[in-house]
Amino acid sequence: MADSVRTFLLDVVKGIGDSVFGIRTISKLDERIHQKREEQRKKKEQRSALAHRRAQSEEKREENEPRIANRIVQCCAWNGGIFWLSIFVFYRVFIPLLQAITAHIIGDPSLHGDVWSWLEFILNSTFSALWILPLFVLSKIVNAIWFQDIADLAFKVSGRKAQPFPSISKIIADMLFNLLLQALFLIQGLIMSHFPIEVIGQLGSLFHMSMLYSLYCFEYKWFNNGVEMHQRLSNIERNWPYYFGFGLPLAILTALPSSYVISGCLFSILFPLFIISANEAKVPVRSFHFQLHLFSFVIMLSNKLFHKTVHIQTAMTATGSSEHLPSPHPSPAKQRSAMQQ
Repeated sequence: MADSVRTFLLDVVKGIGDSVFGIRTISKLDERIHQKREEQRKKKEQRSALAHRRAQSEEKREENEPRIANRIVQCCAWNGGIFWLSIFVFYRVFIPLLQAITAHIIGDPSLHGDVWSWLEFILNSTFSALWILPLFVLSKIVNAIWFQDIADLAFKVSGRKAQPFPSISKIIADMLFNLLLQALFLIQGLIMSHFPIEVIGQLGSLFHMSMLYSLYCFEYKWFNNGVEMHQRLSNIERNWPYYFGFGLPLAILTALPSSYVISGCLFSILFPLFIISANEAKVPVRSFHFQLHLFSFVIMLSNKLFHKTVHIQTAMTATGSSEHLPSPHPSPAKQRSAMQQ
């Protein structure tokens, strides 16, 4: 028992250390990229004229590739400088200022209270519908592209070669199943947060979010290594104390804001840093004393929903195609016309 507790604490501390201190490698990654490009340039100078021209075009393409530091700055500027700042200015500057101006114009406190309640509701609804929601959707798309760039560049610098999946259909199926499973696991964590004993509920929710964030961070690296979804989840369940520690800092930081939107902005600012940490992390080779089947229920549910959806879609496709096929038996009208002829 004492040995299990000691191993648990050591793995959690190692996960936290890899998560936090792995961020320091960002400055070194761009230097490694530059060194690799210089080495490749020297090798290409010894080739023929045709190969030299091809090498020049490749060099131009590589120079146009984004730097890791640039992408991280772009994520911070977009999510913090535009999205977060606009929300802060609207709710902390514009709304209080407008409230003070309308109070001065109307004068009567009771009348101003009635007018302001309606005006504030209209302003908040308009701002949410015309600014926050569109910008939130756009941020998800932009962040997904930038996160993938950061993960690919970090993986490329490590000297490993990305392992392609067998087919495009398998990639799409893996992504859809991954999204469904993560959504169900998030719901499982939210249900856990409503546990009757508040302390247990909050700790259980924090544990779920830590594991989910670890999955988010490591799945870029695992995807490039050709690791399929079931193996990714098995890795987390076997070394769950380490992955709990790795995702814990990000889970705590994103749990601090009361607003879901602000929490999402903070996550988008910090997440690229933890992608780098996951790429450089040294996961313990040995498994923990026992495997925690935290994903078992959502895996079972995802399999049922996913296979049922595929089955319904296949049946609908088969029904639609059968409607266009000619019947092997002629209709009575066609039989009578054939007999008259």
